[in-house]
Amino acid sequence: MKAVIQRVSRASVDVNDETIGKIGKGFLVLLGVANEDTDEDMDYLVKKITQMRIFEDEAGKMNLSLKDVGGELLIISQFTLFASTKKGNRPSFTEAGAPDFSKEMYLKFIKACRDCGIHTEEGEFGAHMVVSLINDGPVTITMDSKQKH
Repeated sequence: MKAVIQRVSRASVDVNDETIGKIGKGFLVLLGVANEDTDEDMDYLVKKITQMRIFEDEAGKMNLSLKDVGGELLIISQFTLFASTKKGNRPSFTEAGAPDFSKEMYLKFIKACRDCGIHTEEGEFGAHMVVSLINDGPVTITMDSKQKH
């Protein structure tokens, strides 16, 4: 699993000109799933993201987590995180997970975040989405569950 985490002041996602998810202060997470991903990969990213301390404390140091600041999550499925640009100018997405498997893992990921007590909004898997955000910092972090060791 791959994730791009952006610390935001606010973010939203629209499908067919209708807002289906929005948050205030928190993280916008773009999440990509590969066929070989497991529950262990998911659990690793959920734990890291929900406990990541990238909000500033009173001394201005990145030392506070989502829970510490009452932050929220907006999670968007993003198969293009697995784009391969090795050949030519058109990316290949063969490393991305199959749609049914990816959707199942995406929904499990969202549930796991909610189970951590974090208010979590979501996009619509497989839909054309318009994502808006105000990046706070900016702070953007990439993670790959296969690089955890």
